[in-house]
Amino acid sequence: MRLAITLGDPRGVGPELVAGVLDPAVWNDLTAGADTEPYVIGAEQSMCPVHDPVGTWTVSANAEADRALAGKLSGLAIERAVQLALKGEVGGIVTAPIDKRALADGGYNWPGHTEMLGSLAGCETTMMLASDRLRVVLITTHIPLRDVSDATSAQLIAATAQRTREGLRALYGIAEPRIALCALNPHAGDHGRFGDEDDRILAPAARSAGLIGPLPADTVFVRALKGEFDAVLAPVHDVGMTAIKVASFGSAVNVTLGLPFPRTSPDHGTAIDIAGTGRVDHSSFREAVRLAARLLRPG
Repeated sequence: MRLAITLGDPRGVGPELVAGVLDPAVWNDLTAGADTEPYVIGAEQSMCPVHDPVGTWTVSANAEADRALAGKLSGLAIERAVQLALKGEVGGIVTAPIDKRALADGGYNWPGHTEMLGSLAGCETTMMLASDRLRVVLITTHIPLRDVSDATSAQLIAATAQRTREGLRALYGIAEPRIALCALNPHAGDHGRFGDEDDRILAPAARSAGLIGPLPADTVFVRALKGEFDAVLAPVHDVGMTAIKVASFGSAVNVTLGLPFPRTSPDHGTAIDIAGTGRVDHSSFREAVRLAARLLRPG
């Protein structure tokens, strides 16, 4: 089995992260000795051996001037990885971090990996950040805060809940997942005093989808950390992401639910400011490879 690994933005720490897992001893440890080999996709001349080059990258003293090219190369690598996965030529994908502004400047008009992968694969996707302590699933992702209330519909909650339930069963072997719904407003609206969306939209949607809640954001993640829930659905991107990153930064993995193949990534960004300094933390990326390799193994 082959596992595709994209280098991400060549200006960032992605090439260093990928190079770190290609050491045979590290790779064998992360894949538990399974017959899995890495298939690296990205820009040539980017601090890492590349099996499938999508273009040439020449490091410039002015990283901002190269942003559009970096974004284009990032996007080309993602496209190539999805093509290979849909053809069955690789079993899954691990993606190194991209710069969303660079991706747009490079001609790819998606707000992030999750949306781009879903579009390329022709399916609806959901973002989950998972660690051994907590799993958080985002109902809305990269949209302005002022648009979250209108976007959090009963239909979106139901679809997110279904993909989450299917993902927890397929990826983690949880037969009957316990899934909580995080409230949108402070104190779940306090019976309408702080907004009526929780009573009017979230509560009926939770009942229909078999979710627990909506529960206030200031307690639901604490309860999940104590083992009460297998996952929490968060309506607001930063509420969910803050919870998982405070609890497990460096060990959490981004998992895309809804794709016909496994896809994982680290829980951090490109860290362009420390690229090439030797200060990059490899932990989350290695956990992403470990999880992707496990998901490739039958059973």
